[in-house]
Order: sequence, then structure tokens, then C-alpha cells
Amino acid sequence: MLLHELVTTTETVAATSSRLAKIDALATLLSRLAPEEIVPAVGFLVAKPRQGRLGVGWRGVAAMDADHSAQPTLTVLDLDTALERLAAASGAGSVGTRRAELDGLAVRATAPEWDFISRVILGELRTGALEGVLVDAVTRASGQPATTVRRAAMLSGDLGETARIALAGADGELAAVGLLVGRPVMPMLASTAGSVAEAVATVAGPASVEFKLDGARIQVHRAGEEVQVFTRNLADITHRVPEIVEVVRSLPVRDVILDGETLSLDADGAPRPFQDTMARFGSETISSTALRPWFFDVLHIDGRDLIDEPLGVRLQELERIASDWRIPGVVTADPVAADQVSRDALAAGHEGVVVKGIDSAYAAGRRGKSWIKVKPVLTYDLVVLAVEWGSGRRTGQLSNLHLGALDAAGDYGPPGGFVMVGKTFKGLTDELLRWQTEYFPSIQTGRSDYAVHVRPVTVVEIAIDGVQRSTRYPGGVALRFARVKGYRPDKRPDEADTIQSLRELLR
Repeated sequence: MLLHELVTTTETVAATSSRLAKIDALATLLSRLAPEEIVPAVGFLVAKPRQGRLGVGWRGVAAMDADHSAQPTLTVLDLDTALERLAAASGAGSVGTRRAELDGLAVRATAPEWDFISRVILGELRTGALEGVLVDAVTRASGQPATTVRRAAMLSGDLGETARIALAGADGELAAVGLLVGRPVMPMLASTAGSVAEAVATVAGPASVEFKLDGARIQVHRAGEEVQVFTRNLADITHRVPEIVEVVRSLPVRDVILDGETLSLDADGAPRPFQDTMARFGSETISSTALRPWFFDVLHIDGRDLIDEPLGVRLQELERIASDWRIPGVVTADPVAADQVSRDALAAGHEGVVVKGIDSAYAAGRRGKSWIKVKPVLTYDLVVLAVEWGSGRRTGQLSNLHLGALDAAGDYGPPGGFVMVGKTFKGLTDELLRWQTEYFPSIQTGRSDYAVHVRPVTVVEIAIDGVQRSTRYPGGVALRFARVKGYRPDKRPDEADTIQSLRELLR
């Protein structure tokens, strides 16, 4: 199949908000792929090439200045082979090898294809073709039962391979996909609630109310003395976390799959900022910052799969094998007792709590009502400094907001100025997008190829989960999980929240 067909399909998917229309377009594409094209094509559609890290960053892609092909000739397998060579390049001369490979791709690709390739390489393909939509498309294209496709994707942790088996595998092969120690499972996810009482009422019965740590999700597999540690995105980072490997080797089991989180602690035993944990978590070199694991679930023990067992059974097994490494929490149906756990978690410097139905099975990859997280929502009034043009369905509309906090004290510039603290396009309704596109050009101070810069006079209320230290922004902080709650025409820019107040959130 020509790569052009993938590009055209992603443009169709990005241009519609209809989930059914997305599924139809993707199912039509999947049904036309040759068996050997399925795995790489699915990787391209979710901007996760099967090769993993390619050793190419934004600067390498942005530096390309090629005369693109006028006609589409690249195939799906051509791109897959090129990415294989990129990933394999290492050692002396690897920079030149990657550059030559990118040059070759850029020349062979049409302009739309090169834009697609660039976003695949950088992991920035915003089409709305998320894994959940693709799972439904695989179901539609293959005619396999939805529950069978979904379970295979969950237990294999590999949507591309699941699609290949569903579309081109032997009879019964998809249903035979099971839990294997050493093969990461898509993690179960939590929905959200506004209060602990609401979460307990939603679960409707006894619940495990557990600390929600501000750490990194881990999944640990042990087979004998062999231990593997995987991230939330199922990347193997075993070599980076020897302290976690040591803990799991000390447990009284032969084979086990554990789900949990890890974070680093300061000298007083309090959690370090999330950014410290991620810096240590993502480093290829071992540092003095140790990571401590906390486990909240067990999926397999010594030949026995537990994912279909109630959470209560899994917690009993977890207590038996890893009591010293369990995440703090209690089992209760009392909202008052549950709220006390939340207060304890916040007082200890953690994010909040997760409320889990004690009878729930482990539904990997699913964000349902069995697990519900409750975290305090922080809101700040910030000022819009610039707005980027959107892509995909938002092409032609002003979308991504550049947000600034008031520097009343003049710590980072003239007193009364504004310091950029982040960007967001989340939470914007179609109505707000239309309004932004009409309004912001009327107060513009300049334009670039990608953004409209505006007078800092527009106040917008932003919800965040917190902040983290940043060297990117002059105030030294960046917003975490920012989303728009609404514009505040009733507020003047000099009434916006300050950079100093945001910096106080740094623990």
C-alpha cells in the first residue's frame, strides 16, 4: 500500500469529530493492508513506530529542507524499512547516517507525506485515532468479537500485533492470546470524580481507598531471577532502576506481575517533586536519587493469573508477598473514613486518592468506573500572550494558548509584566475556538508562521493539577495538565494570578 493512502485516511479522521466516521475510515484502510503491512501501519497511525526510539529529535526534522516528490511513490513498507535503519544507526558516524536517511525520505515523500512522517517520528500525530478508536476499527475490519479483540490488545500490550492476528491470523489465534510473564500488559486506568464521597457512591460498596502518588507508573514482571520493569507506555526501563529490581527479587515468589508506582523521596521521607522522579526515571545513567516502589495490584503469581479475580483477592495476595511495599490505604464503604485517607495523603505531600471497587476485575487499558481518582483541582486566572494555529480538525482556527502569569514584583522583568508558564488547547469548545479565531487577530501585535501574538489583556481561567520546575520558561515553573475552564471578561489583566503564587506550589 502506498503511504499516501495512510496520509489521506489520517486527514479524513482528523477532519471529523464523529467517532463512528473515524472507525469507518480506519476500518476501510485496515481491510486493504497486506498482512506484512499491518503492524507498521498501526504504529504509524498512533505515532508509535514499532522500532521505538529512532534517535531523531525535533531539530533534526526541522532542519530538513528538501525538494519533495510531486507524485506519491513511497509505500508503507518503504517507510518502515527507513525507520528500521534510523533506529539501527549507532556509534561513530551515526549522526551522518541518520541525516542521509532523513534526506532520502524527504526527497522521496510528497509534502503531505513528509508532514505525516515528521509527526510520526516526533510522536505528534494528532488525528484523534487513539488506541480505543483503532481497537474498534480492528473489530469492524476483522469481524472478530469486540471483547476478544479488546482483551487480546490488553493482554498483549501490542495493538499492531493484535490487529495482525485479528485480520490475518489463524482461527482461534486471537482468542488464545493470554497473560505472559515478561510481556507487559496495558495498564488499567482510572476515571475522575470531584470528591471522595462522589467516588465512594459511584463504586457503590466496599472500596479500597489508596494514596494517589505523584510518581511514575510501573509494571514489574519477575520470572525466577529475571526481573523486567516497564513504564506506563510499556517501555522496558529495567536497566535504569536497579533498586526496584532488587526489591522484587527479594519477594517470596518465583513468578509475579505487579502494578504500582515509583517516586523518589527526600531525606525526611517526603516525596520529591514529580520532575525529580521523572528525571531519575528517564535517565540512562544511575544517579544518587533512589526510586522507591509502591505496589497496588498483582496480576499473576506463580502460574496463577489473577486479572479476572476480584480486587479483594488480589490485595490479599499482594499483602502476603509484598506487605512492606504496598501503597497506603484502607478498605471501607464509609465516605468519612475515605475522606480521612484523602486528607492523610495530601498532608503527606501526595496528590489525592484512588477509590477502587473491591469486587472489580483488572480491566487493562480501560478507564471505567471501577477505579476513580480524586485530586484537588487548582484554578488560576492567567493572561493569553499568543495563540497557535490548529491542525487536523482545527486547521484554520486559533487553538493552542500561550499562558502568562503576572509578575507584579518584577522578579523576572519589568513590574506588572507577564511571564509565560505554559500552553494548552484542552477544554476548548467549538464555540470558543470560533470566538478565539475572530477575536485574537483584532488585538494582535505580530504574527509568525504558526502563531498570532497578542496584547496581554485577555484573562482566562485555567485548571491545573499543579506545577513543575522548568528551565524552558523564565519564571522557572511550568503548568501540569492545564485545561481551559473559561474566559474571564470580568477581570482585568492586572488582576491575574502571579508567577510568585505559582512558584509557591513547588514543594
